[in-house]
Amino acid sequence: MVADRRPLRIPAFRRLWVTSIVTALGSQITAVAVPKQIYDITGSSAYVGLTGLFGLVPLLVFGLWGGAIADTVDRRVLLIVTNVGIAVTAVLLWAQAFAELGSVWLVLGLLSVNQAFFAINMPTRQAVVARVVPEHLLASAAALTSTVTTFGAVFGPMAAGALLPVVGLSTLYLVDTAALIAVLWAVWRLPALPPLSGQIRSAGIRDVIAGFRYLGTQKVLLASFVVDIIAMVAGMPRALFPELAERTFGDPPGGGFALGWLFAAIPLGAMVIGVMSGWAHRVSRQGVAVVVAIIAWGLAMVGFGLSQSLWLAVVFLALGGAADMVSAIFRQAILQTAATDEMRGRMQGAFTVVVAGGPRLADLSHGWAAAAVGTTMATSGGGLLVVVGVVVAAILLPAFWRYRAPTEAVATQTARAPKTPEDVDRSEGTSGTTEVVEVVTEGAVTSGSTEVGQTGKAGRSSGAPRSGGGESTGSTVSGE
Repeated sequence: MVADRRPLRIPAFRRLWVTSIVTALGSQITAVAVPKQIYDITGSSAYVGLTGLFGLVPLLVFGLWGGAIADTVDRRVLLIVTNVGIAVTAVLLWAQAFAELGSVWLVLGLLSVNQAFFAINMPTRQAVVARVVPEHLLASAAALTSTVTTFGAVFGPMAAGALLPVVGLSTLYLVDTAALIAVLWAVWRLPALPPLSGQIRSAGIRDVIAGFRYLGTQKVLLASFVVDIIAMVAGMPRALFPELAERTFGDPPGGGFALGWLFAAIPLGAMVIGVMSGWAHRVSRQGVAVVVAIIAWGLAMVGFGLSQSLWLAVVFLALGGAADMVSAIFRQAILQTAATDEMRGRMQGAFTVVVAGGPRLADLSHGWAAAAVGTTMATSGGGLLVVVGVVVAAILLPAFWRYRAPTEAVATQTARAPKTPEDVDRSEGTSGTTEVVEVVTEGAVTSGSTEVGQTGKAGRSSGAPRSGGGESTGSTVSGE
């Protein structure tokens, strides 16, 4: 079944989704332009490697702090500020390239500032989704967003490669800038999204620490991070693609046809699943779906590691990409549903850090392992470690395996006037009705943090999203 498009009927989400298409393409174009410019300036791959460090550190620091900020201010205002920051750095990147300043440290510094704004913007954007999309459509919304992100990962570099010899490197930065201006217009039209508590304040280290404490008490959320770290650190073999392309699949020195296919296969498999994700909203056992998908990812990496044929290797990587997309869809849906709104930004910040840091740690671990035992053992052995690791995690954190998502069971429908700007946007996509839904979730709770059962009933209010296993934000859920 094709992707479930019902979330796109909600104007606020539709605007966010359209901006995701633009930013996915624009950011990937810049991701090609920065290392290309650094290599042109220095002629050194070692300097190009510094882009990973200068990009990762801001993501780690500001991803966590940015999530805390998103929980304490109006998220619409924060999106506007961070998008302006990203656009300004894109303009400065264009200006230095156009002026041919030739300073590698200036480029790296602007890259760091750009990634700092991006690290704050990303968890804020994801936290907004759960405020404007009903719970039973969050999996579908995650699928739509992940699909366009993957689309950007596949076609953004291709567009950059096609444009580079035609318009020149500096113009690539200008293309990203123009895209960001369009994003600003769409974000400006979002409704106000202040904290549900109504208190706007500054965020500090205490808020970040409070987020970690909260995560430690939420077994389902914690498990979603743990299994993703296992899948990426043990299973992502991209650091070995250049060696495999040349020594196993016959590419000439310097890269060739096989290298391109190896890098494209995982996002292509993911994109196919995203386009065909209409079934996702019907899956209630989302914890089980994530565990099974990660096991499938691990087995696909075992097959990839044992492959001696390029096309067989590409098939296994594509299957792995498809499995990873399934995992990503449901992990994002779990995160948006199970976290309370006052902690959702911080949880999305932690998610950003895991997603950014996991593959980079995988590059390190796979590189060392391949140097010690060879590429075949490093890749297939890593896949086996994924399978074992995720099974152990599911046994040690059984709440994740038992987790059930909110279902789309409509008990009654009563027409009423929207009460908040968010309800206005929702009502445009739902004909002005309010759903009272039966919520089935692992660890339903009352106010405070005491678990009272696995099944509960609650009316969905516009101001207090359900918690999937921790504290409530104002509504009371009683176990049956």
